[in-house]
Amino acid sequence: MTPADSAVPAGAVVPTEAVGPLMRGIAVLREISDAGGRASLSDLVRTTGLARSTADRIAATLARMGYLRLDGHSAVLTPRLMELGNAYLASLRLPGLLGPLAEQLAEELDESVSLAVPDRDGIRFVHQTTRRRAMSLTFRIGDLLPAERTAPGPLFAADWDERAWVRWRERRAADPEDRGFPAVPPRGPDGGGPDGGSDGDGPDDGEAGFETRTAQAAEQGWALDDQLIEPGLIALAVPVRGPDGSVLCAVSAVSHTSRHSADSLRRALLPRVREAVAAMERALREARTAPAAAPAGLADWTTASKQQLGAEFLESLARGLTVLTAFGEGRAELTLSAVAEATGLARATARRALITFEHLGYVSARDRTFRLTPRVLALGYPPLSRTTLSDIATPHLVTLVKKVHDSASLAVLTGDDIQYTARVATGRVMSVNITLGTRFPAYAASMGRVLLADLAPAERVARLARTELRALTPRTVTGPAELATLLERVEREGYALVDEELEEGLRSLAVPVRDRTGRAVAAVNVAMHSSRRSVERCLREVLPELRCTAEAIEADLRIAGRFTRIPSA
Repeated sequence: MTPADSAVPAGAVVPTEAVGPLMRGIAVLREISDAGGRASLSDLVRTTGLARSTADRIAATLARMGYLRLDGHSAVLTPRLMELGNAYLASLRLPGLLGPLAEQLAEELDESVSLAVPDRDGIRFVHQTTRRRAMSLTFRIGDLLPAERTAPGPLFAADWDERAWVRWRERRAADPEDRGFPAVPPRGPDGGGPDGGSDGDGPDDGEAGFETRTAQAAEQGWALDDQLIEPGLIALAVPVRGPDGSVLCAVSAVSHTSRHSADSLRRALLPRVREAVAAMERALREARTAPAAAPAGLADWTTASKQQLGAEFLESLARGLTVLTAFGEGRAELTLSAVAEATGLARATARRALITFEHLGYVSARDRTFRLTPRVLALGYPPLSRTTLSDIATPHLVTLVKKVHDSASLAVLTGDDIQYTARVATGRVMSVNITLGTRFPAYAASMGRVLLADLAPAERVARLARTELRALTPRTVTGPAELATLLERVEREGYALVDEELEEGLRSLAVPVRDRTGRAVAAVNVAMHSSRRSVERCLREVLPELRCTAEAIEADLRIAGRFTRIPSA
């Protein structure tokens, strides 16, 4: 855990009721997250100071929860871990309510737009809409930045009390190079760039400079970052206030000095950003919080896992992390009783978990209610927020190939073709040899037919009409009417089997992969030589496994795609 991201003051006494395995499990998750989402078990032992046997048990427990997978001697975070950050983002409501408006603003400005919230003496991103350019923003949802080196920072610091300013000064004194903020380039030891000069990465105008910018931000209602993070990066931020007038978050428009100076950025963008903020504040005033159905028994599964795995399963760690999932949309503040009811845990068990999280800074308590803090996003969200569909699919394709002993692939629709974006080959002497990026005509491929079948009937007809339907083998179906009938059948049955139509001797079976809205965003297939299995055996032996694989990919996609856009490759 990085010092800047720790809510525990140096020398703070650990509460006697804190759950040790939960604290150690959190430390392991943070180390893997800070390492980019992957770390060797030996590195975890070194960085956390845990015994190897303890690290192994923590990893086994997190793997059982689906929060990481063990890849040889390394632990790799998985998309399911994002359900913890999703619980915070859903309870916050800002990404859901304001995210579409931020995306619209980014489209209009043709600049990257972020939403950030205050997190003690830093800022943490809760939404990113990034414009794709050679020079583009690389910050991720969940990244923590020092307040003094950002545009939103002065806006949030305008509400700090003297205690907050003291904490900020203490942090700067303890970490003068910002080494505790992995998402930003370090400052030099004297507050300048890495070499100590003012022209290096992350120039700093010192305590007085930040205090001046804070006072200006309070008066003006906006703030600039003029290359404080790194040379070339500039940003304009405006606060978004809730119905009670308090600052809930800040909208930042980020650009590069090749496109704007800081002053021209303000002149060009400030009026439109303020219009967007007004729309956001209107959306917040008009939003209604519908009572959420209370979940129940979220932690019931842990007992069975303990019985199956014995000492290798740390039930107190699993139960503790499950407490975080009790929060969500319409459930931003919960009492101890509500947490215990949602998880199925005894009140004493839930209370100890909440005490632990409060000590570590992941939960705040007020008037006998608890709520999640932005720090929950530090549990894997930054690296996982950049997950692609192929990243999600590949581990599941590996499992599928081990079961069916034939190659498996994922493809997306690109124009009138399919394009392979993930693939796991079998180890057979004779196997299907296809590389990533390979494209085939959609009408003649099993994955293409699955994806075409998901289109609206009119678009389906239009695509077939504009496509040159060539016979790739003597068995290729090329008649528009016959293909239309085939696609209707695929839509009805939920799978496509193509037998030697794309290439002689090649048989392929495919099913769709659907996103949260039910739209087929990709397809997954198993391909084999036609001598391997009959069509009947394919449907009997391979189709059920293929469908299970698609369901597993979809489950991860639903979690990962709740508050982030998942690229197809």
